[in-house]
Amino acid sequence: MAHVKTVYDHIRSNNIKTILLVICFPLIFIALIFLFTWIVAPADTAFNTAISVAIPTFVACAVWLLISWAFGDSMMLNSAHAHEIFDDDKQNREIFRAVENVAMAAGLPCPRVYIIDDDSMNAFATGRTPRDASVALTRGLIKKLNNIELQGVIAHEMAHIGNRDIRLDMMLITGVGVTVFAADMILRVALASGHSDSDNKNSGVAVLLLVWLAFFVFNWIITPVLRMAISRNREYAADATGAQITHNPMALANALRKITTDARVECLDKVKSMSAVCIAYPGGPREFASSLMATHPPVEKRIARLESMAS
Repeated sequence: MAHVKTVYDHIRSNNIKTILLVICFPLIFIALIFLFTWIVAPADTAFNTAISVAIPTFVACAVWLLISWAFGDSMMLNSAHAHEIFDDDKQNREIFRAVENVAMAAGLPCPRVYIIDDDSMNAFATGRTPRDASVALTRGLIKKLNNIELQGVIAHEMAHIGNRDIRLDMMLITGVGVTVFAADMILRVALASGHSDSDNKNSGVAVLLLVWLAFFVFNWIITPVLRMAISRNREYAADATGAQITHNPMALANALRKITTDARVECLDKVKSMSAVCIAYPGGPREFASSLMATHPPVEKRIARLESMAS
């Protein structure tokens, strides 16, 4: 009989992925800078350049990660214009109770509950640990899904909390943000230094431009591919764990069918990094190229897997 993965299996799997991410990202980053710089400079110069660029970048990533660890959840909730609801709020008491009941079924502390005043259908979870996690639901999701479907969505978000996916998201979002900023600064310095006729300065500009090209490849090719592989598996795991929590895979399957008809959250249009944490892509229609690098698996495949669990 095939082994059925439990919540603890998913937590262990994500811990391993986090460790591999911590190891692979800096190694690939250093290797790219070395290889690109080696085109115009000797190997020892290329190696020294790679190290001199990598160290301040890693320090900046560590500092920004600490800031994100402390304030990342509130930053994400503010970006979504979400407001908290409470148990004594008569208008939203049923929503709070629904989250509380699913949390109990999942064996997790009840998260803080937030509402996003948008008529579209989407949701996300955030927080450092299960004890300080939050779940945000759009007003449209609450209105357009029935109670069973809403429980399926909440269970999916509770699965992300229980599987410790939020920590992985925070690391990815932080790292990409810092390296994109660093690449922009390097390009500006290279362009500002490119007006001199000095051979030494010209060779320095060439090195800077190739370092920027290494950043570009890392940010827009390597990172999306690694992130896609990790995020897609994580979404499948959250779907499966959520179905285990509710004992009703079709609840989430039916919810996903409805959500994909109107998942765009307008206030998140300019916050691309948050697309990975939502239950469905919160932007407009995806182009073919962007769908190849999507952090979510195709909805049809997610639904098919849930339906196979139900059968």
